[in-house]
Amino acid sequence: MNGRPAVFLDRDGTLTEPRHYPSRPEDLVLQPDVEPALYELQTQRRALVVITNQSGLARGLFSALDLDAMHRHLRRLLQKSGVVLDGIYACPHHSDGAVDGLSFRCGCRKPRPGLLHHAAEELGLDLSASWMVGDFDSDVEAGRQAGCRTALVGPAVREAASAGPNPAREESADGQDADRQEGNSPHRDALFSGHASHPTLQAATTAEALRRIARHPARALC
Repeated sequence: MNGRPAVFLDRDGTLTEPRHYPSRPEDLVLQPDVEPALYELQTQRRALVVITNQSGLARGLFSALDLDAMHRHLRRLLQKSGVVLDGIYACPHHSDGAVDGLSFRCGCRKPRPGLLHHAAEELGLDLSASWMVGDFDSDVEAGRQAGCRTALVGPAVREAASAGPNPAREESADGQDADRQEGNSPHRDALFSGHASHPTLQAATTAEALRRIARHPARALC
């Protein structure tokens, strides 16, 4: 497929520090050392796109205006280091929500790949030459279903390194709540390894994963 390669990034716990349902701009704090790594990827002409589940909208915990304010703040934080996001795509839905029009099972909530397909169509991206980086199995699964290479970062990797394989965790894809792993595979080791030709990269930190991705030509990896 013709198109620009991208690095898709989960927000909470990957690009920013984990918070419980962040709802204010100041709740978003960048992970350590991500700015230089993102800048390097940007110089390689890779699109930088945030893909995030935000069921707090469906739950009525914050508004669309609140989310917009948070994302303007996130863009400003990154722009201080010369990093410009090509897009931010958020799923507002959840089947257990309380807000009319948002409380249903959708095709865009990770681990489903709908947001990645939407971003690829709008931005002209080549999913087969792209990466999905996240801190939960649902991020990895969304990337795999979209045909991307995948990277798992953070506590899941550190726990695996120190204690071996663990049962699938029940944290959240949007604010570290208990519904993160909706649709998660019970075979967690498979999500760690990927399929034979596209293993999932594992890194203790987001910055480490991004630096490792930047060291390889995008199209040589697809």
